[in-house]
Amino acid sequence: MTRVVKLTRQGLIEAGLRLLDEVGLDGLTVRRLAAEFDVKSPALYWHFRTKQELLDGMADAIVTAPGMGPPRQGESWQDWLLRRARAYRDSLLAHRDGARIVVQSTTRSPETLKALDSELAAMVNLGFTPAQALRTIGAITVYVNGFVLQEQTGVSGAPPDLTSTPTLAEALQARGTHTDLFNYGLRALIGGVIPDVN
Repeated sequence: MTRVVKLTRQGLIEAGLRLLDEVGLDGLTVRRLAAEFDVKSPALYWHFRTKQELLDGMADAIVTAPGMGPPRQGESWQDWLLRRARAYRDSLLAHRDGARIVVQSTTRSPETLKALDSELAAMVNLGFTPAQALRTIGAITVYVNGFVLQEQTGVSGAPPDLTSTPTLAEALQARGTHTDLFNYGLRALIGGVIPDVN
């Protein structure tokens, strides 16, 4: 059954994300994507000059999927950063190799940069300097990217013999799920943020 998809910039991004889920980043090729539209590869270059530009568009879609913007009315900046980071992690995990495609992307759209600017402006209104606001969001973004990258690419195998390391064995047994570990690190990171109120 042939898929009916419009050959537009947005249609290519959406089809690219679907194909990413099926074959992963390593299997995603322009030729394979063109086949989704029943066209030859050069037809795609009317919308994206290079494969990297297409991947950047896909990454931008993943980054913006959770929604961007300042804190909600009455929401503290700490709660907002927690909510924002958790939603971003969910968006990365929603796609196979989601973290890889975002980490390897090279640019963001003007719309995404404007949304980020509105977030930074809100943080400035809450007592952050522009630089500190950017460093805070940047540090959290790098933490989420790295955490999900490890989740999505981690190799699982037979557990090691921990009989000679009882403290480590106890710690590993009690550390909880990936989400528990993620939230612990996220709270520790946000807890160390102090706005420059001077």
